[in-house]
Formats: sequence, structure tokens, C-alpha cells
Amino acid sequence: MKKNQKENFILEIGIATLKLIFVSVLIGFLHQYDFWIMMFLTAFMILKFYPKFIKNFNENIILFYGMICTGIFGIAIEYWGVSNGYWSYHDLNDGRDFPFWLFFSWMLAFYFLYKLECMLIGLMKSKSIPAKFFLTISISMTFPVLGEIITINLGVWTYYFPMQFLGVPLYAVLGLITVHMIVNFILVFICKKYHIRDPIFSLNYLDA
Repeated sequence: MKKNQKENFILEIGIATLKLIFVSVLIGFLHQYDFWIMMFLTAFMILKFYPKFIKNFNENIILFYGMICTGIFGIAIEYWGVSNGYWSYHDLNDGRDFPFWLFFSWMLAFYFLYKLECMLIGLMKSKSIPAKFFLTISISMTFPVLGEIITINLGVWTYYFPMQFLGVPLYAVLGLITVHMIVNFILVFICKKYHIRDPIFSLNYLDA
């Protein structure tokens, strides 16, 4: 990787980190108002994704499938974890166990990771399958965990698993990686079956 590529690589990671910190702090301080957080995320998604999915759906079909799959898997895991007492959310009214914004946050988490991975892969000299696999694993075990550390310590929720670091247990880290990789494998299968070209999930999408 050339010097300019390294600088751009580090810059993109820095920008993504600042964005993640901002959103995590915002949710942390306003988590008592989960309905309004949901409304904000809904408005953001409409403004952000309407042009992508309505006007250029074919070009963004993998992004769409990835967001939907991640949202569904995320909600299933949340239901399993909260129902079994492995974690719980705080300051929710009406006796609810889940904040209103939960489904949207899982969907946007995929968008965040997908966009970051696309930018970083574009800067990488090697775009081989092992290189992309290592990148996606590295990102999925760092950025989501950073977001969880911030929101947990701002009182959004609590894990009850052992072996924790700053409120995040090892099991949660492994779970986040597993969910991300399952979604990735599904998208690889879709790309292969329907011959969709994607910079991350197409096995033959290799630049010279």
C-alpha cells in the first residue's frame, strides 16, 4: 500500500470512528426518549435510502438485502437475549423490554460496516478473498464493540454475561462477528447465484 493510500486508509477509519462515537453518544444521552430516536433514524433512512433504493435499486440491491437480513437476525438475537435474561435495556416506559429504535439500529449498523468496507477495500492493494475476509472480521470485531462500550456505559443496557471488558462480554463480541459473517455468507451466495457484482461479496470481483 502506497503512502497516499495508507493516509487515506487511516483517514477513512478516523472519520468512521468519529461518526460512530457521535451516534453512540447521542443514543446514550437520549436513550430515555427512544421513540424520538426511532423517528430520527426513520427520517434519516428515508432521506438517505430513498434515492438509492427507488431510483437505483439494482445498483444497491446487496445493500438492501444486507440491511434487511441484519435487521431480522438482530431482532431475533435481541429477543433471545432479553427473554433469557442475558441482557436488558434500561429506562423504557410502558413496561417494554425493547427500545423502539432497535430494528433500525441493526439495519444501519450493516450500512455503516458495508460503506466502510467498500471504501477500505477500494484503497487496498490486494483485493483477494482472504484480504477481504480479514478486513471484514477486523471491522466487525472493533467498530460494533466500540459503539456498545459507549452506549452501555451511558446506561442504555447491561449485559449479564461474565468475562466483560468495559461492560462488553467476550460472548457479545463473538456474537457480533458471527452475525456479521452469517449475513456476509448469505450475500456471497446471492451474488454468486444471481451473478451480482459487488466489491465485497462477489468472489470474482477482483481488480487488477
